[in-house]
Amino acid sequence: MNSRLQQLFDSLETQRHELFSSLKDLPAEKLNGHVPDKWSINQIIAHLISAEELSVRYLEKKILGIDQAKDTGVVEEFKMLVLQISQRLPLRFKAPKKVIENTPDETDLKNLIEKWNTVRLQLKDVLEKIGDHQIKRGIYRHVRVGMINIQHALKFFGEHTIHHAPQIKRQL
Repeated sequence: MNSRLQQLFDSLETQRHELFSSLKDLPAEKLNGHVPDKWSINQIIAHLISAEELSVRYLEKKILGIDQAKDTGVVEEFKMLVLQISQRLPLRFKAPKKVIENTPDETDLKNLIEKWNTVRLQLKDVLEKIGDHQIKRGIYRHVRVGMINIQHALKFFGEHTIHHAPQIKRQL
C-alpha cells in the first residue's frame, strides 16, 4: 500500500479503536437509549459504518477505471478544505437517502464492531490496489463536493466520525 494511504488508514483505525474503547463498558440501555428524533449511540455508529460501507462499494467499482480518471488539483483541495470545515462546525446535514436506507437498526455493539472490521478490511483491500501514481485520481464522489481523490475520501471518513462525536458525547 502507498505509504500516505497507509498513514491515513492507520489514523482511521486509531480513531475507530478509540471510539469503541470509550463505549465498550457502557450498558446496552445507554448505547441504545435515545430521545425522540435523535439517534442512539449505536444508531450513530451504524450510520458511520453504513456510509463507509457504501463508499467502499463505490470505490471498488471506480478502482476498475482508475487509469481513465483524471487527477485532482487545487480546486479539489479547496473543496476538501470546505468539507473538513463543514464537518467541524455544529451544522446539521441530512444524510443521503441511500445511506439512511442502508443503515440498520443494530442494537448490539459487538455486531457493530464486527461489521466495521469487515468494512475496514474491504477498504484496506481497495487501498492496496491503488498505485503510487494513482493516489491523486478523482475516484470518489462525495455527495456535497463532487469528485475527490482517495486521500480526500479517507480524510472525509475521519472527519465524518469527528462530526458525529459531539452527538455521542451528549448521550454519554
